[in-house]
Formats: sequence, C-alpha cells, structure tokens
Amino acid sequence: MTLPKPSAERLDASDAALRSLPGYTNHEPGEKEFAVLDPSTEERIATLKSMSPEEAIAEVAIADEAGRAWAKTTPRHRSDTLHNAYVLLIANKERLAFVISREMGKTFAEAQGEVQYAADYVRWYAEELLRPAGGYRENPVGGSTILTKRVPIGLSLLIAPWNFPMAMITRKIAPAIAAGCASVIKPAGLTPLTTLLTVDLLAEAGVPKGLMRVVTTTQSSAFSEAVLADPRVRKISFTGSTSVGSTLMGLAAKNIVKSSMELGGNAPLLVFDDADLDRAVEGTMLAKLRNGGQSCVAANRIYVQDGIADAFVEALSEKMSQVVLGNSIAESVGLGPAINRAAVNKFQHLVDDAVAHGAELRAGGRTPEGAGYFFEGTVLDRVPAEAEIANTEIFGPIAAISRFSSQEEVLQRANDTPFGLASYVFTENLDRALNVADTLETGLVGINNGVPSNPAAPFGGMKQSGLGREGSHEGLEEYQEVRYYNIARRETS
Repeated sequence: MTLPKPSAERLDASDAALRSLPGYTNHEPGEKEFAVLDPSTEERIATLKSMSPEEAIAEVAIADEAGRAWAKTTPRHRSDTLHNAYVLLIANKERLAFVISREMGKTFAEAQGEVQYAADYVRWYAEELLRPAGGYRENPVGGSTILTKRVPIGLSLLIAPWNFPMAMITRKIAPAIAAGCASVIKPAGLTPLTTLLTVDLLAEAGVPKGLMRVVTTTQSSAFSEAVLADPRVRKISFTGSTSVGSTLMGLAAKNIVKSSMELGGNAPLLVFDDADLDRAVEGTMLAKLRNGGQSCVAANRIYVQDGIADAFVEALSEKMSQVVLGNSIAESVGLGPAINRAAVNKFQHLVDDAVAHGAELRAGGRTPEGAGYFFEGTVLDRVPAEAEIANTEIFGPIAAISRFSSQEEVLQRANDTPFGLASYVFTENLDRALNVADTLETGLVGINNGVPSNPAAPFGGMKQSGLGREGSHEGLEEYQEVRYYNIARRETS
C-alpha cells in the first residue's frame, strides 16, 4: 500500500511554521532534552528542554506574582485582550494548523478546524467574563443584606493532553485569563509545540508573559508532585486518563486544591431501527473518525438495532473503505497517523482479538508497511461482549459494532461501564431520543449529532470520566471562588 505524501509546497510551508516557533531548535537531544517526532514520518522535528521540578517551581513564582497584578485588572481590559488574541489566532490559522499536523498527526483540514474551535473558546470567554455571576438579596429574617460576587481562585495548574494540543489549552487558559488567574501550563511531551506557539501569540496579543508559564518536561510525576505541593497553587485542570487523574486528585487533596478533571471515556453510540440511515452513518463517521478516533468522546461501542443493522454496517463499511490514509499534511488525506507505535500495536491487537472471538472484519484492519504510525479505518461487525475491544477505550479508527433488539437491552449495555463522558443517539422519534438521553449516564449526549462539543456548552463527564465542566459559564466558574458579604442594616426614620 502506497500512502499519499505531501506536495513540496505543503512540506515547505509546514517546515517554515516549525522554524517560526519561539526558540526553535532541532538537534540530537542532550541529557536534559527531548525530541518531538512527526508521527507521519517518525522523524524528529524539534528538540526541547526537559525542565526539572525545581525549574517548574521557579515558574510558579513568576506566575504567582503576575497573577496578583492581573487579578486587579478590569473585566473590560481582560475582555479586550482576549478579543485581540482571538483575532491574532485566526490570522495565524494556517501556521498553527501546520504545527498541529506535524507534531500530532491530525490531517491539515482537521487541524484548521481545531484552530477555529480553540480560538472560539478565547472569543467565548472574552464575552462571558463581562457577564459576571453574583447576587444581592435581603436576609430572610431581616437586619442585613446578603451580597455575593465571584473572585479569581488564583494560580492554576493546567495539564493538557496530546490529542487536541491547541483546543485543550485554550479551553483551560482562556477562562483562567478571563477570571483573573495566572497559569502554569504543562503540555503533553508528545505535542508541546502547539502550546508554545499558542501562548506566544497570546502574549503578542497583550496577555502578560508572566501570566502564562509553560513547562516542557519528561518528568511528569515529579513535576506534578512538586507543583501541587506548592501552597501558591489553588486550582488544577487536567485532561487525560482516569488513572492519572485519580493520582493528581490525591496530590491536590493535600492542599485542598480545587480540581476539574476531564478523564477517560467509553462512549456508546446507539442506532435505532427508525434512524435515518444516511444521517446515522454520517454521524457515526464523525463521532468515530474525528481526530482519527483519538478523542475522549469518540464513539467507542456502537450498538445498532437488528432491523437496520445490515444496511448500516454495509454503508459504514463502504464509507470507511473510502477514507484515504496517509501523511497528515498531504492534500487528499482523510485519516492521518496515530500518535505513536504503541497505539498502532494496540489497534492491531484489538482487531485480532475481536476476530478471534468471532467478530467479522468488514473494512480495514491492517497496518501498512513503512515509516509512520498508520492504521487503516476499520469496521468490525458482531463484536461479542467478551472481546477486549468491547470493554476498553479504543482511541483509534476502529468502529466496533454490536447488535441489539430492544431499547431496554441497549440502555443496560450502554450504561454498564464505570465511565460516563459522552454518548450518541440516532433516531427520528423525538420521544425516544429524549427518553434515551435522559437514561444514559453521561455528561453529554449527541442526538443525531456526531460532534456535540461547543464552547457555549458545558463539557465534562459523570462517574469515572471526571468532575467539573469546561466551556459555557460553568467553565469560567471553575476558576472563581464565591465571596459572600453580610451587610448589617438598621432602621432609619
């Protein structure tokens, strides 16, 4: 299988985007450095310093001082600064998209979509911070007035994942800036370049550099232990695995640090007999293949009702077979590489195990030879419950389909998981759609919609998928404390 490669023009433009990064270097890593690789080629594209825990604490001190000054700025000033940042991010959309594609493997078209999505969080909080929550009411028994207002929580630790290296940063840093908080930011070691460029552009737009301190390190555990032990840190926002989130919550508990956690998922997607077939197939493709399936809200367990199952599987398999696999910045590509070799090995194992347990391979299922971490878009039908893929987060381009007979049956199966981040329902019956959505134990539900995420909506999960919300006004409140004033009053004649 020969995979498409980028044109010389695309390659030159992406190389230029990388070279434009602040302090860019690309040499063989030394003892206290690490390499960033292009998953399409496995080649080194940058070399960064791996900062020590002691250096991270120095960044905490800088951010803390800057945050105390920023907390005193006016809402209008913070709003104008974020509006400026939005304009600058959009003006650099292509540059940012090339960096995302090269370090993460997202297709260039999808990377451009991520830049817009990420910038939309900046614009949302530029507007939302001007609508502060608060209250003014009389004491029910008289004698005083109750006044409440929201104030900045303080220095925030932001830990972002590799799969959406820009959107997951702006979804955290924009509300922190809006609320009046400084941040120490740790991007994933696999994809730190997008964060460095994003923060550089925010600083160019007027956000004080001291307010956003990026720590690149391969010593993740030591970093977290040191920073969360510092009493100046009052908030942590983490996106990643449930196991790591649980560890971070334990560290945060020692200093009673406010925590928001967006953790693992195992999203069920339900297709009922009365679903519109084309709509359901298209929605499933979006829910499954967004970012190559490397998304915490990706459709993980696809349940299709018996009456529509044969037609659905045939149509989905045909569409999946048509997806072009190749280098992330090549013009015709619809599916880029996975993040690393371990991910590809996991995909192959899951497919082989499912087939060994009786699943039918309807499309894909192979790893092409050559450089790059590629795996074909894959469809498995009649996946049995005992197959490993039916009980684990796939995080890749494999659609694992099981069949069901009744609504009661599928809801029991859909909720039979410790996770509860996202779910999807495809049906043309409004009553069924709402009743099923009300029964699913997830923080967000896409109804006839494969991409339900939106900056204006609260994003987050139930059960072991986390706590707290990002986006909407709830996302701003994660970076605020409620302060209450009791104003004594006396009668006047």
